[in-house]
Amino acid sequence: MGIYERDYNRDGYSGGSCRRQILLPRVTPVVKWLLIINLSVFVVTFLLRKTSLGAGIHNWFSVSTVTVGQSLQLWRVITYQFLHSTDDVWHVLFNMLGLYFFGPNLETLWSSKRFLKFYLICGAMGGFAYPILYHIGFPMMSQGNLVGASGAVLGIIAACAIMFPHAKVYIYGIIPVPLLVLAGILVLVSVVGLLSGDNAGGEAAHLAGMAVGAVYVLWQPWLQKTRMKMNNGKWEKKITEERDLYVNVDEILDKVHKSGMKSLTRKEKKILRQATENEQSR
Repeated sequence: MGIYERDYNRDGYSGGSCRRQILLPRVTPVVKWLLIINLSVFVVTFLLRKTSLGAGIHNWFSVSTVTVGQSLQLWRVITYQFLHSTDDVWHVLFNMLGLYFFGPNLETLWSSKRFLKFYLICGAMGGFAYPILYHIGFPMMSQGNLVGASGAVLGIIAACAIMFPHAKVYIYGIIPVPLLVLAGILVLVSVVGLLSGDNAGGEAAHLAGMAVGAVYVLWQPWLQKTRMKMNNGKWEKKITEERDLYVNVDEILDKVHKSGMKSLTRKEKKILRQATENEQSR
């Protein structure tokens, strides 16, 4: 995966044609720290790969289907995202390139907190997919351990593909394809890998991460409409309650004028106090 283009990232953009440029993304705070943590953990585990400590790190923090008990250790669906195979440097390299090129788009549009939550959830769903499919007897799954940030990174790519389907991505820095096409290719590759049994657990994590990323983005318009309806309903309810309150207050004040404060019931006194508090809080 390589460099992408956006109209609004080009010099001289005015909504029409403009001079094309190849731009590198500006690294955002959460993406920066994810890159640092992932690469640091990889270096440490690579240096310790032939030691019992190195083996222990992978055994304790990867997603595991060796036993049901290990599959139920929930911290693994987070920690496995920061581990990568020490036998394959391309594993961590491609994941970090994907995070570097696509992550800043979402963190800039959303917020750092929201982006980090999204990233970890996509990865976690990938971590759940493998042991669930294994323990329900999915035929292509084999027992083992799962590591890598691929589920989280592919969740980011899926979200970007829906939000910016026509953004150009250069595969290996040479072949330009729309981002939506790239996402479709990645889905197809993962489906083939899953059905063939070639890294079936990893491919299940890839597909789960992409599914969560896509659903999250597609769900947002519905969620926003629902929130607006709820907020409008709350506002209308508040207005109605205040109107009813002051109707009651007018009636109570008339009663006070005619019969004095001693004529008020406990409930009527409570309504007057509430009206007073409402006025003071404004």
